[in-house]
Amino acid sequence: MAATSAGETRTLAWVPVSEITRVLGGIEDPCRRAHAFATLTRINTLYMIMRAGSGHIGSSFSAADVISRLLLEELREDDLFFSSKGHDAPGLYAALIGLGRLDEDLLHRLRRLGGLPGHPDVGTPHMPFNTGSLGMGISKAKGVVLANRLLGRDQRVYVLTGDGELQEGQNWESLAGAARSAMGELTVIVDHNKIQSDTWVRDVSDLGDLEAKFTAFGWAVLRCDGHDQEQLAAAFARRADEHADRPAVIIADTVKGAGCARFAATSMREDEWRYRFHSGAPAREDYLAAHGELLEAARAICGPFGMSTADDRPPVKLQTPKLPDVYGEALADLAARDARVIALDADLVLDTGLIPFWRRFPLRFVECGIAEQDMVSIAGGLAYRGLLPFAHSFSCFLHARPNEQIYTNATEGRKVIYVGSLAGLLPAAPGHSHQAVRDVSALAAMPGLVILEPASPEETRAAVDFCANTPHSVYLRLVSVPCPPETATLPAAPLVPGRGTVVREGGRTVAIGSGPIVLAQLLRAAEALAATGLELTVVNLPWLNRVDAGWLADLAGRADRLFVVENHYTRGGQADVVARTLLELGLPGPPAFLGIGVEDVPRCGRDDEVLAAHGLSAEHLADTIRKHLS
Repeated sequence: MAATSAGETRTLAWVPVSEITRVLGGIEDPCRRAHAFATLTRINTLYMIMRAGSGHIGSSFSAADVISRLLLEELREDDLFFSSKGHDAPGLYAALIGLGRLDEDLLHRLRRLGGLPGHPDVGTPHMPFNTGSLGMGISKAKGVVLANRLLGRDQRVYVLTGDGELQEGQNWESLAGAARSAMGELTVIVDHNKIQSDTWVRDVSDLGDLEAKFTAFGWAVLRCDGHDQEQLAAAFARRADEHADRPAVIIADTVKGAGCARFAATSMREDEWRYRFHSGAPAREDYLAAHGELLEAARAICGPFGMSTADDRPPVKLQTPKLPDVYGEALADLAARDARVIALDADLVLDTGLIPFWRRFPLRFVECGIAEQDMVSIAGGLAYRGLLPFAHSFSCFLHARPNEQIYTNATEGRKVIYVGSLAGLLPAAPGHSHQAVRDVSALAAMPGLVILEPASPEETRAAVDFCANTPHSVYLRLVSVPCPPETATLPAAPLVPGRGTVVREGGRTVAIGSGPIVLAQLLRAAEALAATGLELTVVNLPWLNRVDAGWLADLAGRADRLFVVENHYTRGGQADVVARTLLELGLPGPPAFLGIGVEDVPRCGRDDEVLAAHGLSAEHLADTIRKHLS
């Protein structure tokens, strides 16, 4: 088929597997073949991310040459390879599809229900581990090596890590044991692209002399240009010939976004502190320029080849605010009034809304890097001196990694505000490693900690003021998708711990929810039910581990049936708190009760697909309520 020109705007283009096979079959030199394969997979990676509307270009492109070398030339049939960092999943998928190890149809189903997850998942062929939660890969590989030895299996294990990922302490915990056990079967490749999600590694937590660090733990260390196939080949050969008796690391110096100047970090201006292509789909003009550049590079390497095209139907994006952005402005305003406020970040300054704070109060902003345990303990030290620390990360990492540190702060009676973005089931595209649906249960019992999930911009601003004025520590749970129209304009009622607000008056069937996603779906469900003659009262209860007994008794007295719908697992969340309080109240003739939430591992896909798959869409909620009433 005819190639798509760089100026065409109506279609996205990819390289069919048949063309990849034909091109590779015509190249005899292994290094040139690997270089060609990396270029072709970059084209398909870009297509997949554009079609999905999100993904990680920078990491996929920086690792493409290493992955091509491994898959084409280094791995024996029984060897094991996986990526610990997980951000390079689109690139790895594209390579496996190009070699026929994954179905070609999956090129079009990145981050879709039943397709390819946003981060590696064991439900996908050739993915031995779930990754995306950083720092676990080397330890997983050690377990495989130990099992192989017990089972008498001869297998080499290769793990790809990122340099930002090396800020996670588990990496360093894993090294000494591998050396002590002389794990010559284990090879770690560091995709040393010098940039983590937001900015340069050196400006966050400089790794220093990586070669000396690994050497000190007893590992063999090799280093090469990670985009030069001859150097990669030499490094793998030296590893096999000279260091077969101990674990080895190959530090592959790479460029984030390598392969086309549009995405390459080497194209950043000297004053440009943030890399723009870590995550998300690029703008249309960036796609067209990069696609044309990659196409030209592929032709120079491979000669002419055909390309297929697919219709580009990008989803319509809601032009409503995201709560982390509202929160960030509100926090900066609070800091202007309260000199105690300090903001700590775990390498997510953009996603947590902290850029306004960082710009206005650089001396009160602490970038801790990919190290949540360190961040939370620093917050404890700040609180000891009477300051008011706000600690930020994705909810999925903030509640889990430093759980013990949060508990220690709580036992010391120190007030810390924990702010988790990307909370709940949505956005669903990154996959379950990033979908925080167990955070409420993990933090609900922390002494003196209140969990608060605002539903609207106004309620988010009120929540920031509550955090400043309450004597309690707070876990502020922020949904990161655009606020649905139904909740974007909801006013903020006074935030009294444990008390909610009726946002839609209806009948004696009452549904409680919190946050913009659940409340929007409940309000839509209420409209659908009203069309059938059933009036549903919808209540916003933003407190996830507190409920005021008097307020609940009054609500229960006006209800025949009470539903609690939550953006969380059905165990250990808001429904359990409400149900227990109802039982303890001992009300005569209490309302029938049903908790609705996530029942299994969160699905990856488009947001509407995933809400429906988990029974949390408006249509499914209306159906569940209707069936329960009958």
